[in-house]
Amino acid sequence: MLPKLSLILGGASSGKSAFAESLVVQTGAPRVYVATAQAFDDEMRGKVAAHINDRGDNWHTIEAPLDVTIALAQTAEEKVVLLDCATMWLSNHLLAESDLSAEFDQLVTALMTCKARVVVVSNEVGLDVVPENKLARRFRDAQGKLNQIIAARADLAVLVVAGLPMPLKGQLP
Repeated sequence: MLPKLSLILGGASSGKSAFAESLVVQTGAPRVYVATAQAFDDEMRGKVAAHINDRGDNWHTIEAPLDVTIALAQTAEEKVVLLDCATMWLSNHLLAESDLSAEFDQLVTALMTCKARVVVVSNEVGLDVVPENKLARRFRDAQGKLNQIIAARADLAVLVVAGLPMPLKGQLP
């Protein structure tokens, strides 16, 4: 059975979203997709469209680029939430110059108090070279901290590499 909180990590195009979606589908429960991406250009609009097409019609999608707390608070216990992804959520807050510490606290509280089971997708960005500019280094450090905070509270943490899931914490359902 899928645990209360799961974290699925991976690099760009690692297969993490597809794996997370498969975990949610396996539950047989009604599915809620909390989307954090914002499509400001044609490439991103194409990626979003491809994700929607790949998921199919059996998902209720909530667009929440900055405030996922409302979506999590309003989701009933019998549903399963896929939050895709914490990385885009963080990028949105960095660009909005939000108080990241306060936003992290609100996110964690929302994850822990959500009645439904939640699967969070996030990028593992700490395996690359040190970024060349201040904003990129700030992002990398904040993403690492956010991943650690969520992983500490998650019942299941999985790293996906080349489409292959590697459990880090807990057991796969």
